[in-house]
Amino acid sequence: MPDAVVIGAGPNGLVAANLLVDAGWSVEVLEAQPEPGGAVRSDRGVHPDYVSDVFSAFYPLAAASPVLARLDLAAEGLRWSHAPSVLAHPLRDGRCAVLERGVGATSDGLAGFAAPDGDAWRDMYEVWSRIGPALVQALFTPFPPVRPGLRLAAKLRASGGLRLARNLALPVRRLGEEEFAGEGGRLLLAGNALHADLAPEAVGSGGFGWLMSMLGQSHGFPVPVGGAGALTAALVSRLRRRGGVLRCGERVASVVVRGRTAIGVRTEGGETVDARRAVLADTSAPALYRDLVGEEHLPSRFLRDLERFQWDFATFKVDWALNGPVPWSASRAAGAGTVHVADGVDGLTRFASQIAMGQVPDEPFALFGQMTTADPSRSPAGTESAWAYTHLPQHITSDAGPDRITGRWDAREQEAMADRIEAQVERFAPGFRSRILARRILAPTTLQAMNENLHNGAINNGTTALHQQAIFRPTPGTGRPETPVRNLYLASAAAHPGGGVHGAPGANAARAALRHHGLHPLLHRAQRI
Repeated sequence: MPDAVVIGAGPNGLVAANLLVDAGWSVEVLEAQPEPGGAVRSDRGVHPDYVSDVFSAFYPLAAASPVLARLDLAAEGLRWSHAPSVLAHPLRDGRCAVLERGVGATSDGLAGFAAPDGDAWRDMYEVWSRIGPALVQALFTPFPPVRPGLRLAAKLRASGGLRLARNLALPVRRLGEEEFAGEGGRLLLAGNALHADLAPEAVGSGGFGWLMSMLGQSHGFPVPVGGAGALTAALVSRLRRRGGVLRCGERVASVVVRGRTAIGVRTEGGETVDARRAVLADTSAPALYRDLVGEEHLPSRFLRDLERFQWDFATFKVDWALNGPVPWSASRAAGAGTVHVADGVDGLTRFASQIAMGQVPDEPFALFGQMTTADPSRSPAGTESAWAYTHLPQHITSDAGPDRITGRWDAREQEAMADRIEAQVERFAPGFRSRILARRILAPTTLQAMNENLHNGAINNGTTALHQQAIFRPTPGTGRPETPVRNLYLASAAAHPGGGVHGAPGANAARAALRHHGLHPLLHRAQRI
């Protein structure tokens, strides 16, 4: 009988399992899919000569994560690679806002949009340099982050205090207008805010756009050499080398609860796996509580709160094998790993408003990845392994475009939506479609079938909006990995601090389990922050 059973071998589940084995626990990880990784996987499914990241691809949060840093995954063979430029937002007139690897180069480029904006970017980065490390430390610890929070408060007081807090609470459109005279800096902030489900006019979108922009400036948007699967392989290698057990193709059907305490799990095949100390679930919150635990074991108020749980946007993704580089009209976009494809901040607002109305956007904002640019090992020299995803409503009411897409996602609708994304890229890169050797379509329903945590393609396991963050995540009054069932811990991005590949929810759950069993003083160095 293992000390702990971990449900799900996504990055958070694997981080949790690694930290538990470091503390001397025996751990068994059960994964429903035939391979581990959750949304951190790669393959050659588009073209045999091209490595494609199936889900996530760029990892600024992993690069900044103290949790992953302390696991020393380099010892397991993990290596990182960077594109020449971090991120670009081209405009159809040939101008391009570029987040470069160096702050001076970024500032010089933004000054080309408006002379004062170079200094504005430097000032913004100076603030990040003072508070960024403390902020990341506070974000990636259990809520409330007492000691990291005190350190952060001291840094905030020295960096503008309430004025800075006000700026981070602003909608990203307003923050960009206050900070930058020209369009370049505004584009970088707003495009980064829409990595989550935050419209340019949403409260707090300024803080998220600023966070992602500053992480890109300080850490880049790195990729694992050889594909996203290399990150998973390193986590699995570390776990097994320390004695942890991983079993794939083992779907957990229920958590076994006795006396309001989790004592193990039952698999779909009928096997009962007892857990001596804890069960940790790298699953969505609705799946854990409604499907695996059962409402009979949960308080009525909690169940009512769970009914208000909000998913983030749906996602539609296309992977391509290209026979040459993307022919961007704005040449500076060619060296960026990530490219934001939209007609300025107004185009982002229009896109987000259509989603808010339940419409399939007619000119979708495309978050575009140039993977061979970021890691030359991904495809033959002179070619590009590329992808793009766009967001969609969770519940489609109408199509703002001409294709009558309803969300059934049959073959016709999938092809129509993929064509629409390609047409959007073509507007900024004439000739793009002529370079496509092969493509793969991943509709929202496909993404969910490949990873059940991606509900209808929701990539953040719940909205990033303020009403479902910190103490409100996943429901009001929670904010921690502990659940209403003793010895059961939520270890997924549904828990604080939310989405992204950084391992914090898994680490927080592992710490909570260890602390409950009186092992806090014995924590391995990889568990201390």
